[in-house]
Amino acid sequence: MKTLLDTFEKTTERAFLIGAQFKARNSWEIKDSLSELSQLAETAGAEIVGQGFQKLDTLHPGTFIGKGKAHEFAEQCQVENVDTIIFDDELTPGQARNLEKIFECKILDRTSLILDIFAGRAQTREGKLQVELAQLKYLLPRLTRFWTHLTRQKGGIGMRGGDGESQLEVDRRKISERIARLMEELDLVRKQREIQRSGRKRNLWPLASIVGYTNAGKSTLLNSLTGSEVVAEDKLFATLDPTTRRLRLPTNQNVLISDTVGFIRKLPHRLVEAFKATLEEVVEADLLIHVTDLSHPQVDEQIKAVNTVLEEIKAHEKPCMMVFNKIDQVESSGIIEHYLETHRPAVAISAKSQQGFDSFLAELGTQLRPIRQFLELKIPQEKTQVMARLYEVGQVEDRRFEGNDAFFKVRIPPQCHHEFEPYLLKGLEIGSND
Repeated sequence: MKTLLDTFEKTTERAFLIGAQFKARNSWEIKDSLSELSQLAETAGAEIVGQGFQKLDTLHPGTFIGKGKAHEFAEQCQVENVDTIIFDDELTPGQARNLEKIFECKILDRTSLILDIFAGRAQTREGKLQVELAQLKYLLPRLTRFWTHLTRQKGGIGMRGGDGESQLEVDRRKISERIARLMEELDLVRKQREIQRSGRKRNLWPLASIVGYTNAGKSTLLNSLTGSEVVAEDKLFATLDPTTRRLRLPTNQNVLISDTVGFIRKLPHRLVEAFKATLEEVVEADLLIHVTDLSHPQVDEQIKAVNTVLEEIKAHEKPCMMVFNKIDQVESSGIIEHYLETHRPAVAISAKSQQGFDSFLAELGTQLRPIRQFLELKIPQEKTQVMARLYEVGQVEDRRFEGNDAFFKVRIPPQCHHEFEPYLLKGLEIGSND
């Protein structure tokens, strides 16, 4: 079994990229998609020696691109000593087998490439389980490619298949059994996360999940906000495992900030399925922090890609705060103003230099404010410990002194309400005219 999985784990040195341009896809779209595929391949350790695409009305059922074009690319790859061909879309098992015969080298598609990167980046037990599950589900229908070197006996009386077929069935059974075990283990992971979430709910700390396109600066933002040491590199999928840290806002609110796996265009459905345990942090979040690289030339397409995945995991109706990152790399202030106007609520920041963080923290507090209660309190001035506690857990909006008493207008978490009931003048829910 290990030898099968190793086929996808080995990095390659010389790769050629191939894409398809359909009528509904503009020329700049295929070029940008191939550019992203090139970044993915380089992240996996490949050296890109060339790329090409074909204009198509429909996909060729046997070879994805036309056979003539495939042979043309094959000749070019032989001259360039290419050992791996990477297609920008997912191939069927049959297409991959046919293309291997034409190119006479390893054939990968975008899905297998992303799986290879994920396999190298997963650090926690949960992450490794999810990657292995996605790998095996991808591998199962493609097993026949790995046993063509074994002798196949033709059918007939007394001959019910050769070594290759029997070994193939053994591996299919083993993979199916392993998939079942992985799904059971991931169910346990989900239950453990439910216990963790119930603990958070007892504290009534809101959860804000950072989502966004891969390499948009999510991990850098988490590090800058909380002092974490999450890996943050200028690479696609630099981090894979989710990280949750506590953040104390200037308004004295405690917020849990969770960083999640980056999204990408053409993110395979099986990866979304495999990473549901991780993405549940997004589904259960009180607020989504959608981080976008404003300096990227295809920022609108990246926003759409993230929204597509959010819709797939049923999180698209969650309250969302747009964060336009890397403004220090944007030349025109007009671009920043345009996106802030068209995507509200929104802030513009540089996660690296912490530019715009005051606005970010203020907006984050505003977006989470509905879970707090507005209170008016009258506290005797000698109750210094009570007033100190009030400043510790609450957001004091107004304070005045009359005689021996101090009057406060304050917002506090509901779980702290009982501590100040003896001093309550009036309690109003958020959203009333206070």
